[in-house]
Amino acid sequence: MTSTASLLPLLGVDFSCAPSRRKPITVARGTLHGAVLRLERVDELPTLAGFEAVLAERPWFGGFDFPFGLPRAFVDDQGLGSSAAEVVAELRRRCPARMDFRALVDAWGNGRPPGQRLVHRRTDVSLPGTTSSSPLQTRYVPVGFMYYEGFSRLVAAGVQVPGLVAGDSERRAVEAYPGLLAAEILGRRSYKNSEAADRLIARKDLVDALEQGRTRLGLRLKLTHAQRDALVADASGDRLDAALCLLQAGWASLRDDAGIPADVDPVEGWIVTA
Repeated sequence: MTSTASLLPLLGVDFSCAPSRRKPITVARGTLHGAVLRLERVDELPTLAGFEAVLAERPWFGGFDFPFGLPRAFVDDQGLGSSAAEVVAELRRRCPARMDFRALVDAWGNGRPPGQRLVHRRTDVSLPGTTSSSPLQTRYVPVGFMYYEGFSRLVAAGVQVPGLVAGDSERRAVEAYPGLLAAEILGRRSYKNSEAADRLIARKDLVDALEQGRTRLGLRLKLTHAQRDALVADASGDRLDAALCLLQAGWASLRDDAGIPADVDPVEGWIVTA
């Protein structure tokens, strides 16, 4: 572990593959002060161009809520490449639009037995208390489209992805998953996408736990009263998800290996803190 990252600008990004003013990309920004992660502000980006502008800033260390890789079985069957950067570049070459990616996934899945169509990566099923969606899922929660639009932009921007992609050491990105940290605190209780009283209480409980540092990350989230109210009041949960990604980025920034296992699959990637 290293302490040199304490004043490094940190990002936590709740991503949307088709951002708009109604559903923006949400970016939480903060800095570490010992074991305290101070939330500086939360930005809302209604366009992918705005996201690209954030990627061009430097320096930063960020946690991004979208997959950084695809399942090995799919990659090998399609002959997409042997590294995460090769895979996304070849995929974008073959599939100029994201609906082309859906068609490719559907064609592959339709030739497989039921239950083996939306396969997972090893990291997706290595999460205590939860399982993340398959990066091949392009319906309902379109995680596959988030990969298609998000990870390709990280690579194009020249960002360094520890364990996967060499790049600018002043801009380092890890795959975050807010559901992992939320499940540690709330179990199966839902906290988002509703104004219902039980979801509001869950958001309050989640924020309380983050402020008190009651997670295995060993970090406390420092909020102003206004920031706390804004996180709790956001019924979508997007601001809270961005803050959860920020905490995962903070934890990873303190580690020389960014918390990525040495044996990470170079086409699948890894969810930090899994």
